Amino acid sequence: MSSRALSLQAYLATTRGPGAEKPQPLPPRPPGPLVWAWASGEERGRALASLCARLNGHHPDTEIVLSGDTPATGEALHLPAPAERLPDCTAYARHLKPDVVLWAGSNLRPALLHALSEEGAHLVALDLADTPPVAPAAARWLPDPAPAALALFDTLYATDEAAARRLRRLGMEAARIHAAGPLMDTEMPLPCADTQHEEVAGLMAGRPVWLAARLRGAETHDILAAHRQAVRLNHRLLLVIVPACAQDAERIVRAARQAQLRLCLWDEGDTPDENTQVIITEGPEALGLWYRIAPLAFLGGSLLTGVGGEDPYEAATLGTAILYGPNVGGHLRSYTRLVEAGAARIVRDADSLATAVLHLVAPDQAAAMAHAGWDVISSGAELVDKVIAEVAEVLDERGAV
Repeated sequence: MSSRALSLQAYLATTRGPGAEKPQPLPPRPPGPLVWAWASGEERGRALASLCARLNGHHPDTEIVLSGDTPATGEALHLPAPAERLPDCTAYARHLKPDVVLWAGSNLRPALLHALSEEGAHLVALDLADTPPVAPAAARWLPDPAPAALALFDTLYATDEAAARRLRRLGMEAARIHAAGPLMDTEMPLPCADTQHEEVAGLMAGRPVWLAARLRGAETHDILAAHRQAVRLNHRLLLVIVPACAQDAERIVRAARQAQLRLCLWDEGDTPDENTQVIITEGPEALGLWYRIAPLAFLGGSLLTGVGGEDPYEAATLGTAILYGPNVGGHLRSYTRLVEAGAARIVRDADSLATAVLHLVAPDQAAAMAHAGWDVISSGAELVDKVIAEVAEVLDERGAV
């Protein structure tokens, strides 16, 4: 028996005892092919749930069971994972008997993965980064069970080549490792009619435009102050504000009027002219249009604490350069990835926002950022396509589809 196998058996031996609580009863297993998906971390969970939704769209007869930090949805069954005790994990795996397991993140559960593998599941690891995989703490005298747990996977998708090298150094077979990019929650682009886009682009008359998307009322002062500073140096600059909700819209309109800015209330039928300084819409329903019109967007909810920011991939998917405030904890991994690629930039107040807008609204600057953002989005879409294709191949080989 190899040293990896011995380390796993030693770890499993520590998990065989009964737990303090009985496991929760499980609902009946759905009929047909089944994919069980688990993720660690809120952002990664959203991304994996999105991948599973696309998988289900391609293969509607496949049942999806979500677990871990994946959000519960109305269509997929959501079940908590069992405790890291071998009897509980074995019972769970035998009951669900998934055809495919999608495991996102480097937080490993050796007993659960072992039980799923023993039941014949095809195991796929996603979003393995250039950090050591982590397994639950075992007795100090035991070897680290993480490499043995990784060896259970049929396919390992690393976030980049550095992460792939780490997996190879841990002894994983090179044929099972793919440097395929990070797992990202990239939804389909927001829609917009071509005729509407052409009409509105014509109304802009070639003016430089920047967008404040999903803006909160409490952020309005900084946004308007930045715009007032910027138009002193670029008098044709036009700001489009898309509030987060109707209540925010009312507050934003009042603030813009108090600032004596020349407004166009889009949803009331106003038409912008050469003197218009700010266009305000009622809500986010038309963002598919405005992301396409504006080469540069500030994403709302990021100057306030407790909001967590907005999903930046929504803008990046439509080729928009991104500015954002310091409070984006709800999407930190996404913003970090875009910043590292050169597709997003942080601002902290009205002064830094005005400076960034004046610099980045230039077509060449915005285009460079937008291209970098598109590269990130494309890499994420490529990974999703690869995983869906692999799952379909496995199910087809098993006669499950």
